[in-house]
Amino acid sequence: MKEDLLHYIWKYKKYPIALIRTTKGDGISVVSSGTHNHLSGPDFFNAKLVIEEQLWAGNVEIHIKSSDWYAHSHETDANYDSVILHVVWEHDLAVFRSDGSEIPTLELKNYISDEVLSNYKKLFQERPNSFINCGTDITAITSFKFNIWKERLYFERLERKSKVIFDLLQDSNNDWEQVLFVLLLKSFGSKINGEFFYELGLSIDFSIIRKLHNKPLELEALLFGLSGLLEDDNQSNRYRTELRQAYDYICHKYELDSTILSKPQFFKLRPSNFPTIRLSQFAQLYASEYALFNNAIQREETDLYNLFMVKTSPFWETHFTFNTVSKKRIKKTTKKFIDLLVINTILPLRFCYLKHQGITWEETFTRPITDMVSEKNSILKKYQELGVKMDNAKDSQALLELYTNYCTKNKCLQCAVGVELLTLKT
Repeated sequence: MKEDLLHYIWKYKKYPIALIRTTKGDGISVVSSGTHNHLSGPDFFNAKLVIEEQLWAGNVEIHIKSSDWYAHSHETDANYDSVILHVVWEHDLAVFRSDGSEIPTLELKNYISDEVLSNYKKLFQERPNSFINCGTDITAITSFKFNIWKERLYFERLERKSKVIFDLLQDSNNDWEQVLFVLLLKSFGSKINGEFFYELGLSIDFSIIRKLHNKPLELEALLFGLSGLLEDDNQSNRYRTELRQAYDYICHKYELDSTILSKPQFFKLRPSNFPTIRLSQFAQLYASEYALFNNAIQREETDLYNLFMVKTSPFWETHFTFNTVSKKRIKKTTKKFIDLLVINTILPLRFCYLKHQGITWEETFTRPITDMVSEKNSILKKYQELGVKMDNAKDSQALLELYTNYCTKNKCLQCAVGVELLTLKT
């Protein structure tokens, strides 16, 4: 038995409504189950119950055993003094509030059918080889309900990303340009080097980036130098020497700590995604754009492609690393790459910027991402193999949120899909 099933049973009244009684034999009539609380405090807020003709309004707490009340130290927490009913699977002792009054208890195990328990086990516990618990049944949910759930998941994803953005904003004294710099640099690192580039962005005083506007070689030297890409003396050529000299000058001028703790990865990357190429493109972008945040926020979606369509410095047109010469090719950011920048950086920043200004703009805000094609990765491919449709990038973002924060955490009964499937089966 798990508490999430008890939450489901209470929330959706999967018990014989007219028959339930407290452990002392008092009849219970549930006027309202209350609002499900996923944060700290009682499990359901603002419930309304009639117990032996007396109307009660307050909160409901749910546990596997009554004794869990004391195991979780609720008797010393004033937040639980407002609990009007203790719902448990097994009643093993009486529970009291801090003032000494006993809390009525509902023991569920005598009221729940074997069918409910069997269906729960089949749906969520007997799929050891499946990609997700509900793998064979996920398409049984109606498109209407699934679309509503995906809409909510997308905004849950934005809200989750918002916390990181607002933390960065606070640390930067409300400098949106600096926040964009850090997050955009992370996106240029993609999956393999994203975290390294993120830490790199945090380590750089953004005032230096502003001072190096219109100086692409110096910007590239700073990024390459702090990434440890200028440390290998075996990779010696004229351009690297220029970068190294520029980097040493910048470190001296701005009193930078040039200690290198780690380096970006090249392994398992396509040459076009090598950190050398991405950092050069990033340097060219910031050398040419001074107020990048304002441009990214104010431009129409189609103009964002012009804004972020950048190429490397000339040296990298014939190189992927300092010592390896390649066939000459203009290495510029692709539409697919820019799509990922917009999805993972620009739209979350716009969402936070509008929220920061107290503007609700959800309908207009969702238009850009619904016009973009869905992303492609191994997780999304598995959803497609199960028959799940992805019409656009908002769908793919919603499914990534579903997988990361519901499927992998077995939060099936907090998921609209799981609730619908179990409801269909019961």
